[in-house]
Amino acid sequence: MASGICAFLPELACRFPALDESLLRDLRKSVDAAFKTFVRTYGDAIDQATEPLQWLLNSLEKLFVDAPWPLVLLVVAGVVQAVGRDLRITLGALAALVAIGLLGLWEDTMVTLAMVTVCTAVSVAIGIPLGIALSRSDRLQAAVTPVLDVMQTLPSFVYLIPVVMIFGIGKVPGLIAVVVYAVPPMIRLTNLGIRLVDREVIEAADAFGSSARNKLFDVQLPLALPTIMAGVNQTIMMALAMVVVASMIGVGGLGRNVLQAITNQFFTIGVLNGFAVVAIAVVFDRASQSYGKRLQRHLEVVHG
Repeated sequence: MASGICAFLPELACRFPALDESLLRDLRKSVDAAFKTFVRTYGDAIDQATEPLQWLLNSLEKLFVDAPWPLVLLVVAGVVQAVGRDLRITLGALAALVAIGLLGLWEDTMVTLAMVTVCTAVSVAIGIPLGIALSRSDRLQAAVTPVLDVMQTLPSFVYLIPVVMIFGIGKVPGLIAVVVYAVPPMIRLTNLGIRLVDREVIEAADAFGSSARNKLFDVQLPLALPTIMAGVNQTIMMALAMVVVASMIGVGGLGRNVLQAITNQFFTIGVLNGFAVVAIAVVFDRASQSYGKRLQRHLEVVHG
């Protein structure tokens, strides 16, 4: 149908006037050459700057993998119970971990837990200060929001290209790719939570002569905590989702098994490892949501 219409129209009306192919080729070569020059110039410095992340990730992974499994179950149960204060969630977490162990996926799950823990900690450490900064400046928010939009909508595989070019193959490149993918919700929801604090409460703090620091830490952040916890929840979910993709560049754990299952068409292995990721995600999700709801109820009582 389209070709029939174009038969009666000028060629320019049917073919989009793209730039000259040689011009596009030269532009791509220039950008690639500049990026490679940057990597050669600053690659060693970047590697040194990321050594603490490598150490932290290796140490936590070794701790999780080498720790006796009964101790890990007790610690997980204690943390989930302390956070969620819901016995059903705690028992569900224990049942999920026991099932994972019985299926022979214990060590890979511990590696994935270590990666998600470090990625979440880094995302929170970056996201909360940036979210606070955005909440204090409309101009900064307008400048950063498009960047966050790109970070959330850019296909996750695209993150891997510059990361691999700069860092090569390994755990730290995977960690950085996961953080880039998972940090936007933390920034957005921290910003949103602080901006949603009732203006009358802010005015009351000002009336009592509170400094900007006291107002932030004693009023705004406590009242914004439920929204911030929602950001933590979303960051954890996105980190778990990205771990599978990051396995393409050397991240071990359950994601590597899923990738191997896809490559070799091992349906059962892929499904089992996929369900293990889902089980971890459900435990994190239920515990963090329960904590957020409990925090919300507590704040409503205090400020009611």
